Amino acid sequence: MKIVFLIMIFLQGVLVSQEISKISVSGVEVPIVFEKDTSLPIASLQLVVKNAGSMEDGAHEGIAKFLSSILGEGTREINSSAFAEELEFRAISLGAHAGVETLVFEVSSLKEQFPYALEMLKKVVKSPNFSKESFDKVKLMTLGMLSNKESDFDYIANLNLQKLIFADTPFAHAYSGDVKSMKALKLKEVEAFYKDHMSLENVIIVAGGDVELEDLKKALLPILSEIKKGKVKEIPYYDAQKNAKEVVIEKESEQAYIYFGAPFYMKSGDENAYKAKVASFILGESGFGSRLMEEIRVKRGLAYSSYSRTSIGKFHSSFTGHLQTKNENLEEAKKIVKEEIQRFVDSGVKPEELAQAKRFLLGSEPLRNETLSQRLSRAFFEYYGGFELGHSKKQLEKIEKLSLEELNSFIKSHDEITHLSFSVVCAPREKK
Repeated sequence: MKIVFLIMIFLQGVLVSQEISKISVSGVEVPIVFEKDTSLPIASLQLVVKNAGSMEDGAHEGIAKFLSSILGEGTREINSSAFAEELEFRAISLGAHAGVETLVFEVSSLKEQFPYALEMLKKVVKSPNFSKESFDKVKLMTLGMLSNKESDFDYIANLNLQKLIFADTPFAHAYSGDVKSMKALKLKEVEAFYKDHMSLENVIIVAGGDVELEDLKKALLPILSEIKKGKVKEIPYYDAQKNAKEVVIEKESEQAYIYFGAPFYMKSGDENAYKAKVASFILGESGFGSRLMEEIRVKRGLAYSSYSRTSIGKFHSSFTGHLQTKNENLEEAKKIVKEEIQRFVDSGVKPEELAQAKRFLLGSEPLRNETLSQRLSRAFFEYYGGFELGHSKKQLEKIEKLSLEELNSFIKSHDEITHLSFSVVCAPREKK
């Protein structure tokens, strides 16, 4: 089978190799992101289904996340309790989760149990537990979780921000749905979602550990043969809205929960992404030492913490942040956020801020590559983003060479982040 790219890595005296390969199933070339690592007798695999996450919920808000919970309920032939016992007896971890863009089956085990683990994965893929009993159980648990969210003010403020900045897009709803959508959800709709989105053309395999690639391919064939052929869906790209808006929800709260967001005009694969990483780190992503934390907490004592970040995805991008403050400090805190972000764009960063960011980003790199899971995750996102393996290392090399003038010019060119929308949850205010 053709090897697309190969990279060798030395970690603590152990040689690991990463590569992109493919396996042909029913005429479809399914990619495999693979790392062989013999440092421990373990193996893991993720079966990633693109375009099957919460952005595909459509009229059934929360259905992708609901489906991922159903996939943890065993199979039609083996109920959840018996299925869990089989896995626990062999120390196998097997489950599923839904993100914004993807649905992921995940399995890991000791090397000697890995063939059996993959056999159990095949059973789930082939025959999920779409029984009324399983459906009712997951629905009850989901409704309970959503009921608890009604008093989670961080959740409410964040959700309303998403609705503001991504209005009329697939990203403007609660990824877990709401009580109304869950009560209305039907089992046949969950089954249909699964059948519609499970296609070979959308599958990516991410695997690694103490296992041979060719052996893995042989073990994968029976699993992938259970997935039908389909079509790759073209999905448009969505920027956050530029028109600044505000929504305020009044609750009996001792704190004001402030979430803010704006567009960030950068798509996945942009050659300047490394500059965005540095700028975001300095402005609000680094915690203590960041610009927002310094101005809002250290200098004025208005909040315990303040945070912001840029999100650059395949289908959407944005600049967002949040903080909590006393209700009486709400307007002052919002004012400072606006002023500091405007000042950041207008004046850029100082030499010492850039130096500090470089020290942390370059110095902490080994910590982000310690485990097999971390390395596979990075390799997957490099592939998913359209890059060659090793792209992240090249980005670090660019960060090391980044000049103050280049960074400040980049920051000034992204004044869209000053067009802030606010979502607030606070105590009832006096009517004027």
